Amino acid sequence: MQRLTKIAPGVLSATAEYATTTSTVVTAPDGGCLVIDPGVSVADLAGLAADLAAAGLTPRAGFATHPHWDHVLWSAALGDVPRYAAPAAVAIWPEIREESLRYLQEAAPGHDLSLVAALTPLPDDAAAIPWDGPAAQLIIHDGHAPGHGAVFLPGAGVLAAGDMLSDIEIPLLDTEAGDPLGDYVAGLDRLAAVTGARVLIPGHGHPGDAAELRRRIDADRRYLDLLAAGQPFDDPRAAGGWLRDTHQQQLDYVTSHR
Repeated sequence: MQRLTKIAPGVLSATAEYATTTSTVVTAPDGGCLVIDPGVSVADLAGLAADLAAAGLTPRAGFATHPHWDHVLWSAALGDVPRYAAPAAVAIWPEIREESLRYLQEAAPGHDLSLVAALTPLPDDAAAIPWDGPAAQLIIHDGHAPGHGAVFLPGAGVLAAGDMLSDIEIPLLDTEAGDPLGDYVAGLDRLAAVTGARVLIPGHGHPGDAAELRRRIDADRRYLDLLAAGQPFDDPRAAGGWLRDTHQQQLDYVTSHR
């Protein structure tokens, strides 16, 4: 993992080698901090905890943007603190636990499995993460995964978008949902409606400024529009590997469900 770097006032980020996965840290004036989606390997989390300690920062809370295995990780070195997620994200975990842990063991072995997805569901009407630091507003939707919760930090102008608005990944639909395409479009609309975002941090990929945020929204809208049309098309983010295969699977899914 790269060392923690300052993204905006009071907001730090680090990027793991695995899937260019970001961890986001929101700091409070008294040295407390909120840790969003820490990942991915045991060494990554140990390095994150060490960097926080060296900076005089103590985790007070954690937040998982959604229930996929690479976003529900934790380490004892980060402390025994409340870790939150949207209700739907917590509710779906028992259904996906076995498969998720299998992926985890293959990709990032050695984690304390008792800490994986040890999450507290927020109230259904929660508008923000309950912690004693800067306001961390929630944008909850079901695009990509049930209970996907992006975090907007109005004081810093930062949008931590979870697994949305990536520069290296196409929109990835939850094809187990009743309306995968509609859910994703609705989620994208909710993110596009955020006002005051000057910095974007995606769950996978690279941070960007306000202009890059708009560019990624437009790119994802274009992808979803073309996908809905059910005709073959290309996206530079799906040029090869598993993303190319996933793109074809999504195109096949939409075509078969028209």
